[in-house]
Amino acid sequence: MEIIIGKSTDLIEKAHAIRYQVFTVEQKIPSALDLDGLDSKSDHALVMKIDKPIATARLLVTTDGSSVMARVAVLAAYRGCGIASILVKALMAHAMHEGVSTIEIHAHGYLRSFYERFGFEFIQEVEVVGEHQLIEMRHHIVRQR
Repeated sequence: MEIIIGKSTDLIEKAHAIRYQVFTVEQKIPSALDLDGLDSKSDHALVMKIDKPIATARLLVTTDGSSVMARVAVLAAYRGCGIASILVKALMAHAMHEGVSTIEIHAHGYLRSFYERFGFEFIQEVEVVGEHQLIEMRHHIVRQR
């Protein structure tokens, strides 16, 4: 497996294809909610398995040193294999490399314990998207001295 992180048009198009399958087809979330205009400003992580894109996520780094991880998606055939964990760890390492102080995520409520394993803390319930209750979580990056 290979993880590619960047902002290229090709990378974003591959990420969109995965997100369409996971969010629009499977989770019945309208495409308009996924395509929020932030893709070109974000760093995208793409997990490749033998030249096939199988998972994606993005990280939007803001000018104040914080960031937002979003659009974490793994194709159904590859779930349960630890790929989401690899993806989240890769974006967290990328955030640290970029000098980010915090990472925020709005995740499906049922994923709370998954993100807590990486040091994310539950903040509050936020909006409902489609039929899915989202929760806000935050991770503070601690720098080694």
